[in-house]
Amino acid sequence: MEIRYCGYAYHTNGYFSTHENGHESYLFRLQTEGVSQAVVENKKIHLEKGDLILVAPGEYYQLSIEGGQASGDYHILFSGEWVDAWWNRFNKPSNIKIELTDKIVSLWRYLVAEKRRPISDKNDELMDYLLRSLCLLIERAIKDQAAHSRPFVVTKMMRYIEENATTGFTVDDVANHAELSVSRSVHLFKQYTNKTMIEYAQEIRLAAAIDQMKYTNMTLEHIAENCGFGAYPYFHRVFKKVYGVSPGVYRKTS
Repeated sequence: MEIRYCGYAYHTNGYFSTHENGHESYLFRLQTEGVSQAVVENKKIHLEKGDLILVAPGEYYQLSIEGGQASGDYHILFSGEWVDAWWNRFNKPSNIKIELTDKIVSLWRYLVAEKRRPISDKNDELMDYLLRSLCLLIERAIKDQAAHSRPFVVTKMMRYIEENATTGFTVDDVANHAELSVSRSVHLFKQYTNKTMIEYAQEIRLAAAIDQMKYTNMTLEHIAENCGFGAYPYFHRVFKKVYGVSPGVYRKTS
């Protein structure tokens, strides 16, 4: 793939650009700070933190940022056979709200840094795979939202729990991440997942524990601690309740 431009922009004095005939390449733009306004084809879009716009070659595109209004974003222009095939294999919205996870932001930062290297130091193969990974993470976000009618904030809480299940978190941590009260976050999570936050975390911890029992020689006590259960007796109790046997028996028979 050819990356024509990849960078980060921060505006405080306003900005305006119009491309009536679109770009020759695909344009992805991720709002990371502040607000801006965009038009893609005939659709007006108000962009806030976490809003991603996807613009195909030839599509009308306009971006405006009011003067005195801070706005930060990552953006990339690119083309190639792989992205043509990827773009055409499923329908994509012109904009989507995504969680600003370390994965997506880190990939974008790596791409920006690699693009800035001198030509003699650039690794085109690395950039190609970083860009593919970015596209596939975006695809997952799109399909996750299309498959579930849950609010974005619930998905945001789920991703936080997935990232922190084995290292430990509290319900307060999840609520703060979602910028909700504890009672509201607990209610929404249960309403749309039919599970409590702890039940969801236990599923993730148990899956991690099973992998470690199968593919490592770590002791069960170490696995319990490593997967976020803390003391082994608690791990034993949770595991047996779900699988009907103790972790030790499961390990011997698996």
